[in-house]
Amino acid sequence: MSKLYFKYGTMNSGKSIEILKVAHNYEEQGKPVLIMTSSLDTRAGVGVVASRIGMQEEAVAIDDKMQVYDYIAGLDEKPYCILIDEAQFLSKANIYDFARVVDELHVPVMAFGLKNDFRNELFEGSKYLLLLADKIEEIKTICWYCSKKATMVLRTVDGKPVYEGEQVQIGGNETYIPVCRKHWFKPEI
Repeated sequence: MSKLYFKYGTMNSGKSIEILKVAHNYEEQGKPVLIMTSSLDTRAGVGVVASRIGMQEEAVAIDDKMQVYDYIAGLDEKPYCILIDEAQFLSKANIYDFARVVDELHVPVMAFGLKNDFRNELFEGSKYLLLLADKIEEIKTICWYCSKKATMVLRTVDGKPVYEGEQVQIGGNETYIPVCRKHWFKPEI
């Protein structure tokens, strides 16, 4: 039975490397996968899933106008699995389309992304994945400042924490750090 999975974690929890690992395992068995990502993530280029350890794969870029269900239903070869990076940036319509892919096309979908932003608010894509996913799993990492589990993302500008601003600002370690709740409220910067 196909399912919609949501695997979330903070920055640096290994979400992208997990996608690349799962894709490798399927493809090594001769089972094609479809890797997709938000078009908003341009760190390694549009339509690229890249891990901080240097591995990367081409992916189909998803934007708000894309009819995800129609795209997947129209493929010549049905994938064994669909893997999505940066799922937090997807729209409600995108997530509902992926639920239809699972239910009507019987293709499992594994979506990976952040749950909450630097203000500790849910992203739109994450909100609807939390509502619709058949299975939800946290990918854990540790706080930048202590050994507790990181559950939040702290945005910094010139080394100082920032708690207001646009929800989406693409960046890596120079901008975002994984922190526990205590250090989100009182970072030791």
